[in-house]
Amino acid sequence: MHSLLMDLDRIKDVSFTGRVTSIQGLLVEVAGVERHLSIGSRVHLQTRDHRQVECEVVGFRQNRALLMPYGSLEGIGLGSRAVVGEDQPVIYPDASWRGRVIDGLGRPLDGGPPLVNGTRPYPLRANPPPANSRKRVGAKIDLGVRSINTFISCCRGQRMGIFAGSGVGKSVLLSMMARYTEADVNVVGLIGERGREVQEFIEDDLGKAGLARTVIVVATSDEPALVRRQAAYMTLAVAEYFRDQGAQVLCLMDSVTRFAMAQREIGLSGGEPPTTKGYPPTTFAELPRLLERAGPGTEDGSITGLFTVLVDGDDHNEPIADATRGILDGHIVMERGIAERGRYPAINILRSISRTMPGCNTEDENLLVTRARQLMATYDDMAELIRLGAYRSGSDPKVDEAIRYQPMLETFLKQQKAERANLASGYERLAEIFLQQGA
Repeated sequence: MHSLLMDLDRIKDVSFTGRVTSIQGLLVEVAGVERHLSIGSRVHLQTRDHRQVECEVVGFRQNRALLMPYGSLEGIGLGSRAVVGEDQPVIYPDASWRGRVIDGLGRPLDGGPPLVNGTRPYPLRANPPPANSRKRVGAKIDLGVRSINTFISCCRGQRMGIFAGSGVGKSVLLSMMARYTEADVNVVGLIGERGREVQEFIEDDLGKAGLARTVIVVATSDEPALVRRQAAYMTLAVAEYFRDQGAQVLCLMDSVTRFAMAQREIGLSGGEPPTTKGYPPTTFAELPRLLERAGPGTEDGSITGLFTVLVDGDDHNEPIADATRGILDGHIVMERGIAERGRYPAINILRSISRTMPGCNTEDENLLVTRARQLMATYDDMAELIRLGAYRSGSDPKVDEAIRYQPMLETFLKQQKAERANLASGYERLAEIFLQQGA
């Protein structure tokens, strides 16, 4: 009864109706209600067979509101009715959403019962917490992946990027962190994902135990740009709800690049000029607004964010990767060459960095990490000569030492998908490697 009364309270007392005056591609012009709308407002178009198509206001031109649809425009024509909906859409998350799979509009996709609505509204496009009232990042968080825990340590409330080309193992890495992390709740956003891979990720990679404490938001690649963009907003809104409950939230999004591509499609349709690599200015304005929502809250809860960036043609300096790297608190670089030689996760430790290190480590831990990085860097500098047989043993004691340690460090960085590694075990194992060799 209480839920029903709340739903009744949300019904508007007055409705405003306009008419469709033009349709060009995915852009719909509506007249008669433009003074009752703002950017982001919802409008419901009525088709010839009396269905409703939800749209969002993306701009204004010559006293007309410009809309883009969340679904198909079939049945919409000149003169179709346009009814003004919510000014700024909100959701009502609830703790019972854990274990559920929802779409970008907050509808269940797992065949389960309807979602239970909470009592507090959360805007989909919320502003980040004020910088001067946010708490600082907390202690290190165990992500269950040995190479990240040891060499690229992540703290509670930190935001990290995972930069990789297609097919290098980003999704498997995300699933390992979702299963093995010590965070209270996972919120996973699959943005622009291939439709066939969604069930594979849920059943094979995440598993029942991982799903039980996870909310998954899905928008597949075939859905409209607005839905793909909104799925990213939905992911952060759900994460903000659990953060406000005092929980330590791990927010995983795959991928920021597809969010940026959706924003590019929306901006270009609305008449924005293309700038860097065809991306309009709003793309680079929306990226920090989205990513800054992750991080520490003003109370006890925090959102630890890991966002994948799909680097086009393995170019780690393309515009979205470059912009995202400057916003986040560190980056994890995955490389195809490492994956091709069979080492997973295919993380290039030397090109990856966490901006909370070395401050989050003890002195002994920093000594271990620095020693291992120096050995890997020395080997990497001479790798080509070593493979060609051009380096002669005894020429340089530092190179000889790096060659001796390389197989053990390479084994240390390997981890099977079903293998869990905690924070302490990584440093212990690294110390054993140096102890065995008398370093």
